[in-house]
Amino acid sequence: MMNRQFKKLIFILLLPYAGTVFAIPDNLHFHGILVEEPCTIKPGDESVRLDFGNVPDKNLYAYGRTVSEAFTINLSECDTSIGKSVNVTFFGTSNLVLPGYLALQNNSSATGFAIGIEDIDGTFLPVNTQSNKLSLQNGTTALKFKAYLKGEPDAISNREIKRGPFNAIATFKLDYE
Repeated sequence: MMNRQFKKLIFILLLPYAGTVFAIPDNLHFHGILVEEPCTIKPGDESVRLDFGNVPDKNLYAYGRTVSEAFTINLSECDTSIGKSVNVTFFGTSNLVLPGYLALQNNSSATGFAIGIEDIDGTFLPVNTQSNKLSLQNGTTALKFKAYLKGEPDAISNREIKRGPFNAIATFKLDYE
């Protein structure tokens, strides 16, 4: 009985040191950057999808472009004491025939056109180029843009626009002032 109590006592005395045997020093690191930005992107709006739907190629042949489709980047929690305006840049691969227009992805079946982006007033915004300043509002701010399909001149004149599914990808960046 005495032997058993002695073992319990030794176990209790050594218990606090047992965890250090299995610990690996310096194995949890935290990092980040604390920033001050006037707005946040509204949750759920981090990714914007614009579906052109079925577009008749006759519109490209007749007008050189399609009607614009609107899209919005919604900002929330805007504080104009931190920043009063924002510039938006849409980064993506520029079409070789139509510089400044967003090129279609290689896996697109359709060819002979590119995607143009414009501000709400219809001013062309070339990809990889910063927009003009857009005013921020306290609370929520809706950054409104439009996109359209633009036919490549030779594809239009030679009637070589190829039909089929298409997609393109751009990344937007917000620069606050």
